[in-house]
Parts: sequence; C-alpha cells; structure tokens
Amino acid sequence: MLRKCCAAECIGTFMLVFAGTGAIIINALTGEITSMGIALTFGFTVAILIYCLGNVSGAHLNPAVTVALALTGKFEPKKTLPYIASQLFGSILASITLLFLFGKVSNLGATQPRYGWQQSFVLEFILTFFLMFVIMAVIMHKHGIGMSAAAIGAAVGLDAMFGGPISGASMNPARSLGPALVSATFTNQWIYLIAPLGGAILAAFLYRLLFKENNIELSVEKEISSKGVL
Repeated sequence: MLRKCCAAECIGTFMLVFAGTGAIIINALTGEITSMGIALTFGFTVAILIYCLGNVSGAHLNPAVTVALALTGKFEPKKTLPYIASQLFGSILASITLLFLFGKVSNLGATQPRYGWQQSFVLEFILTFFLMFVIMAVIMHKHGIGMSAAAIGAAVGLDAMFGGPISGASMNPARSLGPALVSATFTNQWIYLIAPLGGAILAAFLYRLLFKENNIELSVEKEISSKGVL
C-alpha cells in the first residue's frame, strides 16, 4: 500500500512540476501564456491530480503539506519521509525532462524573489498559510473529492495569480527544489524550503485550535486521516 501511495505522489508531483514549470518555460519562449495562464496551469493541474490521486495517496504533492498533516495527527508519521522522497524524486525527474526538451530556459522555472528576499519570504509564508488552511477545511469537513479538488486547486491558482510575479508562489519545497537542483539555481532557495513549511504548520495547528475553541467536533475517518488531504 505504501509503495502505491509513493508511486502516486511521485507521478503526481512529476505532473505538477512538468505542467507548471513547463508553462513558465513556454511562456518565456513564446510570451503567449502570461502570468495568469501560468497560475491557472498550476491550479488546474492540482485540481486534476487531487481528483485522480486523492483516493490513492491523498494527493499531498507537497512536503510542507505532508509535514503539517503529520504534526497535527492527520497523517501517519512513519509515511512522512517516503512521501517526501517520492515528491522530490518526481519534481527532479520532471525538471530533467524539461531540460531535455527545452534546455535551461528561465532556469527551468526555478523560483526566485523579484525584489528583496524578506518580501518573498513573508509572501511565501502567507500564501502557504492560505493553501494549508483550505486543505485543513477539506479534511475536517470531509468534502467529496470533486469539491476538494475544486477548492484546493482554486486556492493554488489564486495564490499564484497575485504572488507569482513577486515570489514565484511556490508554496511547495518540492516544486522549487527540483528546478533549482537541475538548473543549479541555488541563490535564495532556502526561502522556498523554510517559508512554506512554517506557513503550512501554523495554518494546520491554527485551524485545529479554532475548532477546539469553538467546541466543534468533526470526526475524521481513519482512512482519511492516514492518507491526508482527502
């Protein structure tokens, strides 16, 4: 079962990075996709992958999400490292494929601050907080897979629309690390590791705290808890 989940995470993250950073590369070559098109590509891809893989692995596709769910008891801790390794491998493989297809265009979509690192750090923290808050709502309320895919995909697309031109709107260490490693773009990459982790963890704990403070008891099925997002 774990092997199947890890395979799903690897394939899903490959598809996310291939489509999302591929859109960045093609936009750099043609100028026809635009920043909004890139944001929609990421959002639609996430929605599609949750719909396809949510019942297999939970469709985390993001180490920050996996870590936050594990720390808040919504995911089995022993699965955390295999999930993260699978996500990173999928991201790296996607970047290698894009390098073969297009060359080192736009640093393969590697995320970089447009202005100061402080601004991008705070922005990545907040954007990931928004995303994880939506994910926690999906888990706690046990929405159906269609609604979950739409809500989370919309959150990714929305974050990317206004955050992408400034910080890259990564919200995902795997999405940033794959292109960075393959294109050897290491400057400021620590931002895209630390800020998403911090934002996701804070959102997960805060969401649970808000429900506890309001004495709202929402049961989560064991299978959903073990898988994570759905």
